[in-house]
Amino acid sequence: MRPVIGISAYAERARWGEAWDLPAVLLPRAYADQVADAGGVPVLLPPVSGVEGAVERLDGLLLAGGGDIDPGRYGAPTDARTAGVRGARDSAEIDLLEAALARGLPVLGVCRGMQLLNVVRGGTLNQHLPDLVGHHGHRETTGVFGAHPVTVAEFSRTADVLGRTELEVPTYHHQSLAELGEDVTATAWADDGTVEAIEYTDRFNVIGVQWHPEMGEDPSLFHWLAERASDVDRG
Repeated sequence: MRPVIGISAYAERARWGEAWDLPAVLLPRAYADQVADAGGVPVLLPPVSGVEGAVERLDGLLLAGGGDIDPGRYGAPTDARTAGVRGARDSAEIDLLEAALARGLPVLGVCRGMQLLNVVRGGTLNQHLPDLVGHHGHRETTGVFGAHPVTVAEFSRTADVLGRTELEVPTYHHQSLAELGEDVTATAWADDGTVEAIEYTDRFNVIGVQWHPEMGEDPSLFHWLAERASDVDRG
């Protein structure tokens, strides 16, 4: 039986067809395609109260990218350049993550998803990365994915999943990890020192990456998630 992978989705106003312009639940299709190609069944999880109840029927969780997390979640005032905050999504994804961890499900966090993995463990974020690194290389052009090299820690689970320690990654973010949360360890970095991947040291099946693997040609992270999900006991 193919594992069922839940993917956290956006709630935004959207246009489609010839006439429709309405509030919608949506997700870039690349996430679903990558999960399906890896052998999983993708299920979109809207940011609504009680959505964590779906975790009982899931085998894995993918926390997708998106807008910035409310800085109040990590005890910081809101920078003027923090954007796209959706409190309902923050709450729904935190509930999803806690439920997934309680069940021992594998979790993959992508971009915002990796940041959430850190924040729920008491970690903090840099709200505007260019102020820290002095360049815009992690998000050069609005609406366009860039690319940069990443170095992965040898002997980390991340390196084992990727099968290498040097790679070029698709990137699009303006925030980054600052202080690491409890039982969170960094496992990959950009040349400027930006943390690009993390693992939970107290869990063998939680990985987060700051880049966007769904937009690249390396499906290894999605295969890892599907393989781990296949081992989940549905009880």
